[in-house]
Amino acid sequence: MKKLIIASNNKGKIKEIKEILVGLPLEVVSLNDENINIDVVEDGITFAENAKKKAMEIYDYLLNRGDKDFLVMADDSGIEVDHLNGAPGVYSARYAGEHGDDDKNNEKLLANLKGVRWENRGARFVCQLAVVDDKKMYKSVTGYVEGHIMEEINGSDGFGYDPLFYCDELKTSFGEAKSSEKNLVSHRGRALVKFKILIREFL
Repeated sequence: MKKLIIASNNKGKIKEIKEILVGLPLEVVSLNDENINIDVVEDGITFAENAKKKAMEIYDYLLNRGDKDFLVMADDSGIEVDHLNGAPGVYSARYAGEHGDDDKNNEKLLANLKGVRWENRGARFVCQLAVVDDKKMYKSVTGYVEGHIMEEINGSDGFGYDPLFYCDELKTSFGEAKSSEKNLVSHRGRALVKFKILIREFL
């Protein structure tokens, strides 16, 4: 079975990807599962640049290690808020300074939207997926979901900005939605649906 290596150690992200890709003829593993300790610097100005950079750096490492019959999937995702001219965007994970501090990132976003009316709190989650195989065939797909930023934390499920993101389609926050509901409409879920169609080209 071909191995799909997710170029991430974000447990929430890996859990979502594994849930959505269940049933595909792939062994889905993380960098940690593969004993790969590489922290790719995300210095691109777009989600697409960052996703491709992460995918290609892990591809180079695996090739140099002598691995064969693999796919690397890299995901760069974030939230774009209309009132903030698309911020935090590619800086979503480090919006408050420290990479991956969800609580601080949510606090900063709430502070920057204090007093902003609901109709002006429109936002979208964006997910850019980059996939490369051991023959260097490269593909990328993008997924979006529209919503609004709530005025306070709602729910304890999910990760990142999920408890602040009110999904217009689900009529609830991603922090309150069941993972099965969220995965049907989320930015990552939609990008992975596109990947499921692409996968035929890699197998």
